[in-house]
Amino acid sequence: MSNQKLWISALGLDIGSKRVGIAGCDGTGLIATGITTLVRSSFDRDVAYLRELVSERRVQILVAGLPYSLNGEVGTQARKVQKYATRIATALELPLEYADERLTSVGAEELIQAQGMSPSRNKGLIDRKAAALILQQWLDERRQKIGAIPNPD
Repeated sequence: MSNQKLWISALGLDIGSKRVGIAGCDGTGLIATGITTLVRSSFDRDVAYLRELVSERRVQILVAGLPYSLNGEVGTQARKVQKYATRIATALELPLEYADERLTSVGAEELIQAQGMSPSRNKGLIDRKAAALILQQWLDERRQKIGAIPNPD
């Protein structure tokens, strides 16, 4: 096992044009959970809200979902996400990493439908769940990279 620190406090972000789904991880860095949904307003208000969360949770890194196109390219929407995420990370003075978010919103909608809820009436919940899926994927990949769990291959 690597000497690299396993535990890290990360904030997962599912960045949309109207809302930002926000997820955090447990104290072990193993499980991501949706925390809240930020309804975007002014950039300064968004940063102030996120700064409180970062301070409260002692966040060390931001993980933003990057909506690659289905063929794996960085399209217009992904560039918008990168621009906003970079501005947020700079304002909060935190490192930023990206996770492939293709199909996370679809997965989040399926989870909500499985719970008997209407996705169209629960947009904020979808955003939170999508953020949790993004962060969980990043946590799992990170654990595999640093050898914290055996690779099943």
